[in-house]
Amino acid sequence: MTQPIFEDRKDQIYVKGGAEPFEMACNRDSLAGAVSQRACVFCGSRVVLYPIADALHLVHGPIGCAAYTWDIRGAVSSGPELHRLSFSTDLRENDVVFGGEQKLYRALCELIDRHNPSGAFVYSTCIVGIIGDDMEAVCKRVSEEKGIPVIPVQSEGFKGNKREGYDAACKALMRLAGTAPTDDISPLSINLLGDFNLAGEIWVIRDYFKRMGVEVVANVTGDGRVADIRRSHGAALNVVQCSGATLPFAQLMEEEYGIPYIRVSYFGIEDMSQALYDVAKFFAEKDPEVMNRAKEVVSEEIKAIMPRIKELRKDLKGKKAAVYVGGAFKAFSLVKTFRHLGMQTAVVGSQTGTKEDYAELEAITDPGTIIVDDANPLELQAFIKEKDVDIFVGGVKERPIAHKLGVGFCDHNHERKECLEGFIGMVNFAEEVYRTAMSPVWRFVPRRAAQNKAVLESKNLDSACSLDAPEGCMKEGAL
Repeated sequence: MTQPIFEDRKDQIYVKGGAEPFEMACNRDSLAGAVSQRACVFCGSRVVLYPIADALHLVHGPIGCAAYTWDIRGAVSSGPELHRLSFSTDLRENDVVFGGEQKLYRALCELIDRHNPSGAFVYSTCIVGIIGDDMEAVCKRVSEEKGIPVIPVQSEGFKGNKREGYDAACKALMRLAGTAPTDDISPLSINLLGDFNLAGEIWVIRDYFKRMGVEVVANVTGDGRVADIRRSHGAALNVVQCSGATLPFAQLMEEEYGIPYIRVSYFGIEDMSQALYDVAKFFAEKDPEVMNRAKEVVSEEIKAIMPRIKELRKDLKGKKAAVYVGGAFKAFSLVKTFRHLGMQTAVVGSQTGTKEDYAELEAITDPGTIIVDDANPLELQAFIKEKDVDIFVGGVKERPIAHKLGVGFCDHNHERKECLEGFIGMVNFAEEVYRTAMSPVWRFVPRRAAQNKAVLESKNLDSACSLDAPEGCMKEGAL
């Protein structure tokens, strides 16, 4: 394996099957100078809470913080879209010297009067933590005056990394939960945690559970509503889809209200099926028929998609993929999904994985797979070249790496607009991988061109059939 770019990061990179026993360092501050892919605490809290569609989201800080996180999740709503607007108190030098509390108060009052939200979240930034504005007092005052919950989110960026931002967001959510009646909630009821409805996916998942006879009380937080979250403590089970973003909320709900939680994934055939079965198993004592209904849903959906999956697998078999995503739970599903397509995951990593997450990745990947925590662009570039992958799956920050290396790229993060969850998502993902990995354009990038030229020469094809004159390649099997 290529050596780490920075010596201090050796213990955050592991190659399966080597002489060394499995050991991964993770969940620590990014190395200075490594240009980490991680974001700050404020960003972490913002991406979790942002999809609550009928809430006002106000960033108390400089305008740049609000601009950086504007529409960062791309979460869609079935109703209000107040969350798509980015508001900021735009703190200036005068506010830093004399304090920004009055500016925050005026901004909150004006925005609540203008937009009539169901609630408001106020995010603190680095500068607010330095000057010491009492956001708690301002939010309490406005909440009493306007009659809606106004919740401060203690998310000063310098406190740590993105994972601490998840904790700050979940503590803010806990201040909403438990504040509304729960009399009309079904005994077979769940909250969906960790899905952000990037392409209407939460509607697909809710439909599966509806067909099983299970009520969804609250979406936390994709297509979320303040009123639903306020009564979320009445659900019988929390179903957590992301390993990092909303797991603290589920743990706090278990401590406060005794609501158990399970961790699931909605990506890929195997994990989507298991998610439905796990929920059905939990409710089996209350409703013995719920498992049969879950099996019917799975059977119908798989029967509809398998012919297309088998067709795509014929050409994708044997190709290699690299995966670098935010939460490690998504990486688990992607490794299994590529295996369904006959592909090998050669590189896999995440920004916020835990020791337990990486141990599971080590268990399900093939020998020789590179596992990496909190990678930087130089490392990702080196690993992709070393493994000679055919497609790179990541987010917006990873896209330029793939394109510069002449590798196909699949967006599996916040910015995508195509449903990749559920059974229909498996088909959409497989087709996107196929279109990308099988595109003829990759034959002409320098990295692939040299390989193809060697293949042509080994077949003793005439000069009319060359990479310099592709229009002459008319012989059967030339390329």
